[in-house]
Amino acid sequence: MTAMRQPDPKPPVIAIVDDDHEVRVTLCALLGESGFEPVPCDGSAAFFALGDPPPVNLAIIDLRLRGESGLNLAVQIGARYDIPIVMLTGIGDESDKIMGLENGADDYLMKPFNPRELVARIRSVLRRYGHGTHHATSQPEHTITFGNKQIDTQARVLLNSDGHEIPLTNGEYRLLEYLARNPSRVISRPELLSELGSDMERYVDRTIDVLILRLRRKIEDTPSKPRHLQTRRSQGYFFELNAD
Repeated sequence: MTAMRQPDPKPPVIAIVDDDHEVRVTLCALLGESGFEPVPCDGSAAFFALGDPPPVNLAIIDLRLRGESGLNLAVQIGARYDIPIVMLTGIGDESDKIMGLENGADDYLMKPFNPRELVARIRSVLRRYGHGTHHATSQPEHTITFGNKQIDTQARVLLNSDGHEIPLTNGEYRLLEYLARNPSRVISRPELLSELGSDMERYVDRTIDVLILRLRRKIEDTPSKPRHLQTRRSQGYFFELNAD
């Protein structure tokens, strides 16, 4: 008897919130070819009309929507739903990027962008967005341990003492891994900006402060009195793996 074929898992549903019709069509084709189920929306009204909560796994939002703010939409989504957000931004939007980081955007991509990079960012955010996902323990050579947490450098995730993922944005993970790979030395803000890569080139210094603040909330027992991610005034930051 032939075994019954198991149904394929439902592809992640991605909302595309952009007021440019051509952009929506292009992104729908790209995401469809990449194994996602795209849902085009020309603004916040169309997004919220999808349902309560909207049946999507991630939202791509253009920062500059016609007649409204993509940032405000991202803030509303973050306040009401557990949906990760990737924002599309233009040159000169540094202050808006910082506000987005402070209000929970998970990643940014600068226009014009490489389509393959957008797909990679979406997959990365979805993978890192915990939802209580359990991960098997990695081999020791692929891990960095500090306190009761572990960085899996192969899967690029942060795990708690129970082996469950602690959701990190792209910037948060890259910052944490670099600090953890360079423990017990002061690392300056310019060095961190440089190491975070080309997608961070147009970010201002305050971006690092925002990422540090958010990272401390996720890795420290008492964020206001950090044991691992410490500040060295006028010098930079210092990461301690074996804090007492």
